[in-house]
Amino acid sequence: MEALIASYGDSSSDSESESQPPIDNRSPPATVLPPPPIDLLNPPNTLGTFDYLERNSGSRIRSFPHIEGNYALHVYIPVFIPPERKKELTRFLKKATSLVQGLHVVDIDVPLHLLLKDEEKMVQAALGREFHISLGRTVPIRVHQIDSVVAMLRQKLQFQKRYLIDFNKWEVFVNDDKTRTFLSIENTTRGLSEITKHIQAVNEVYKLHNLPEFYKDPRPHISVAWAVGDISQSLKRVVEGEMKTRNNVGGLSMRSMFTCKFSNIVCKVGNKTYNICGSQGQ
Repeated sequence: MEALIASYGDSSSDSESESQPPIDNRSPPATVLPPPPIDLLNPPNTLGTFDYLERNSGSRIRSFPHIEGNYALHVYIPVFIPPERKKELTRFLKKATSLVQGLHVVDIDVPLHLLLKDEEKMVQAALGREFHISLGRTVPIRVHQIDSVVAMLRQKLQFQKRYLIDFNKWEVFVNDDKTRTFLSIENTTRGLSEITKHIQAVNEVYKLHNLPEFYKDPRPHISVAWAVGDISQSLKRVVEGEMKTRNNVGGLSMRSMFTCKFSNIVCKVGNKTYNICGSQGQ
């Protein structure tokens, strides 16, 4: 309290202030503490300095310009990779990263080459997250369209049976304006017919709101890595080599890399998510 009074001044008279002994505001000498253990700087459940120093999101280009009052709409099926299949997928990710420059982890944008020496961090960063199968294009909508889009999606997709989705093929995709290349895992067998029906339903809702429909020949997939620009040729050579190797090892090319259960469909508008059908969670 005396220190606060000394800093801001006392309301008493000057004579009273002069009659009081001076207050020593000097702080005691600070104690120098030893540096923290290095493990504390990079806890086991984080990506350490990658969390904030090594992101490269500034090199990404928006799919459409930001306009005040517009919100990005994305309809998708959440996908989680089973823990027992992550090491096999990581092996190829490491190979692709060593042969093709510029690959980043999807969403958090960490350069994959920084994770080559630490397999656990690569598994955690690249494969330990929620992925998605897009059921429609990511497009901007106006605020007055949100309730209508969500209501119609729920109406058309409310009754959905559980089914299994097989992911059995590495593939390379490039966005429409060729500003980004994606390393993906495609679904070509079990679950494909059900996902195609979902896409058709989403297309109907998009058309009613004058939104661009999905690709005519959709190829459901999840993307695990991306790079700036069109590097599809170099990345496809690596993917084709991997698929050829799988085919030579007992016909593994059509074997599922991993299988997940369809659980729900999500509609994300801006930062808000709406559960369209099914139960949320892994």
